[in-house]
Amino acid sequence: MNTRPDSRRQRILAAVQAELDSAQRLEDRGDAAGAFAHLERAHVLGQAVTATHVRVHWRMLTWGLRRRRPREVIGQTLRIVGAATKTALGWVPRGNTGGADVSPWRRMPIPPDLQRQINRFDAP
Repeated sequence: MNTRPDSRRQRILAAVQAELDSAQRLEDRGDAAGAFAHLERAHVLGQAVTATHVRVHWRMLTWGLRRRRPREVIGQTLRIVGAATKTALGWVPRGNTGGADVSPWRRMPIPPDLQRQINRFDAP
């Protein structure tokens, strides 16, 4: 039996929100690198849902603005457009962490703990 789409979406949103919350806690403590690592994890988990994908890139963009990192700001601006227009078509490379330091077309291995979460998105 397949999981209802709304249940799958809710599971994705909950997992992404947990990563975004962790990112915020670390940024509040002054750990910018740790915060961005959680934003990357949120990206891997949420890149299959258009609104969530865009939301994660928006958070990466604001992270780049606060850190005054022009490359990240430009990269995230372009990725927001891509996420908004390409996600629904399935044009996202699985495992890509979403930062401007990585090609937006590069497939990457998914960390085992994130893969287990992704597998549970479709569990009954």
